[in-house]
Amino acid sequence: MTTDFAHRAALLDAADPLADRRDLFVGSDTDLVYFDGNSLGRPLRATADRLAAFATDAWGGRLIRGWDEEWMLLPFTLGDAIGRAVIGAAPGQTVVGDSTTVLLYKLVRAAFDAQREADPARVEIVVDRDNFPTDRFLAEGIAAERGGRVRWIDVDTSTGVGADALRTAVGPETAVVLLSHVAYRSGYLADGVELTRIAHEAGALIVWDLCHSAGSVPVDLDAWGADLAVGCTYKYLNGGPGSPAFAYVATPHQQRLTQPIQGWMGTSDVFAMGPAYEPAAGMRRFLSGTPPIVGMLALRDTVALVDEVGIEAIRAKSVALTSFALEVADELLAPLGVQVASPRDPARRGGHLTLTHPAMRQVTAELWTQDVIPDYRDPGGLRVGLSPLSTSFAETLAGLLAVERALPR
Repeated sequence: MTTDFAHRAALLDAADPLADRRDLFVGSDTDLVYFDGNSLGRPLRATADRLAAFATDAWGGRLIRGWDEEWMLLPFTLGDAIGRAVIGAAPGQTVVGDSTTVLLYKLVRAAFDAQREADPARVEIVVDRDNFPTDRFLAEGIAAERGGRVRWIDVDTSTGVGADALRTAVGPETAVVLLSHVAYRSGYLADGVELTRIAHEAGALIVWDLCHSAGSVPVDLDAWGADLAVGCTYKYLNGGPGSPAFAYVATPHQQRLTQPIQGWMGTSDVFAMGPAYEPAAGMRRFLSGTPPIVGMLALRDTVALVDEVGIEAIRAKSVALTSFALEVADELLAPLGVQVASPRDPARRGGHLTLTHPAMRQVTAELWTQDVIPDYRDPGGLRVGLSPLSTSFAETLAGLLAVERALPR
């Protein structure tokens, strides 16, 4: 008997405690199906008002006075808000500024240098071959720049790095381990506690890439004993295109690490304009240039919303959405040759699914013309990104039905 998925979706939406939050987002009242919140989140309606008011009031009205009144501290106050609501970090360990790439470079390079200075034998950066391209490219570049080498972990692209794979890769030559908490391709959710422990047992520092987990799944960096982390803000935190990333440095490491991009904003006295670079104490030392204040505006609204509803409630909605999507895919898409290239165990699954089929590149292009917006990742993968605060079960079903219609028979 065919499942009545429309009825199921209606019941799930009616019972969803976060359903009313969807109305807070621009575009939620349209028929467009958005499966790409794991790449660029919808903006909040409040953000449109905030951006307009900033141009006329804070920027246009206060002008340069804004730096003294708020902007100089915003990277740290907003960083602490992200620490509290999103990544499980006590105050004074998180800062907002620069892109994900730049912040990853700073932290991986700083960690590598500190490790090698303490033990010259530690020359390896451990990273998996299916990590996001930026992470892999940076690891290779830093290793070449600093006279080190990369130790690669081979993984199944439908899963990710597990304990056994990491344990095999690390050893007395490991300086830094660079891992993604949620794999960008498969949605595999890594075990933060266990993998951090394995890295530390080998004497390595670990850098977590939180880009596909921050705002979607619980992260508890302090409880994990994590050393360093970087995350972007334009996915589940709805900061907008190119919004700045955040960096986490656990308190014990802050004075030990020397970040490699020395700029005036990271000095102990920003306005001293002295002859030599003297790094600030704490997280300010990880800044370089002038903070991107305009890029932080939208982010403030979503971080406040996550703080209000709680990341555990968001995670529960995420699991429900992806589980529903899996049911639909199994019944309606599997007979057409579609396979699921994501973990089926929700405990090992982040906020998105990847559905594979040889025709998915063409299917994705066709769906975009119909206002159904997933994205495509080789090999043959259509990613279904279900942002919990802005996605309904009915929208999820509508998108998957469109996939069914677009698949070749």
